[in-house]
Amino acid sequence: MSSNRAVISVIGRDQKGVVARISTYLASCDINIEDIEQRVMEGLFIMTMLVDLSELNINLDELVLGLKRIGEEIHMDVSIRLQGKREPKRVAVLVSREPHCLRQLVEDRNHGRLNGELVVVLSNHELLRPLAEEAGIPFFWFPSTDKAAHEDFLLEKLAEYSADLVVLARYMQILSPRVVERYRNRIINIHPSLLPYHPGPNAYRQAFEEGVRVSGCTAHFVTEQLDQGPVILQDVFHIRVGEDTLDDVKARGQRLEAKVLSQAVQLFLNDQLVVKDKKVIFRPGVAAGKEG
Repeated sequence: MSSNRAVISVIGRDQKGVVARISTYLASCDINIEDIEQRVMEGLFIMTMLVDLSELNINLDELVLGLKRIGEEIHMDVSIRLQGKREPKRVAVLVSREPHCLRQLVEDRNHGRLNGELVVVLSNHELLRPLAEEAGIPFFWFPSTDKAAHEDFLLEKLAEYSADLVVLARYMQILSPRVVERYRNRIINIHPSLLPYHPGPNAYRQAFEEGVRVSGCTAHFVTEQLDQGPVILQDVFHIRVGEDTLDDVKARGQRLEAKVLSQAVQLFLNDQLVVKDKKVIFRPGVAAGKEG
């Protein structure tokens, strides 16, 4: 078999003998381990291996099934993916009226920072059509006055464009369980506060009126519970109490929202996130750092 590298991921509750079990199996297949990183966080074991398949003595399907069988026996998720050029993940962006997060995603795409493709923008208003179309992204909208019909529209378009990730770029609607379930751990939202503080609407006004000196924003996966999904990233900005107006607070927060949302999207597209037990864990760096 010609030279070929792959990344093997192992995730599950920590236990003895995992590294030995996987390594022994790989050795029996004449697979060389080039690099390995592992960590245990709150009892969750995460391991990433970079391996060379050039002398593999079985076919790839047998290897995949063998790793899957080991995973079942030790009650862990064991997967393998070939290194090299892969089809970029397809990203659908949902928006309402505010352009700053969509604009940041487009800018990061244009500068090569997004390891994925922005395939469609969907909205409940037509306001951001010019921004999307200027960026060469198909734009569709449908009013949200009839929520069921609006979600039918969303699901139809998401399926049509084969979305791997759904990004809520200040999309000001609450998604129902049928949408969340269809894209479980594949919907990322940006919320304008440091959750769990100031959930729901008007977060900047709440922070301003309460006189807090530090606020921020949170990128998180969407679940059926409003603003309670697994947190991916958070960042903060300072409020000059007595000097800043509410508009100052909003402007500073929106700049941060755009940055944090785009960073969270990049982490997802680079396969650097694991959602386990309602928490987001960052994978060890073999896969991201060594695949050119």
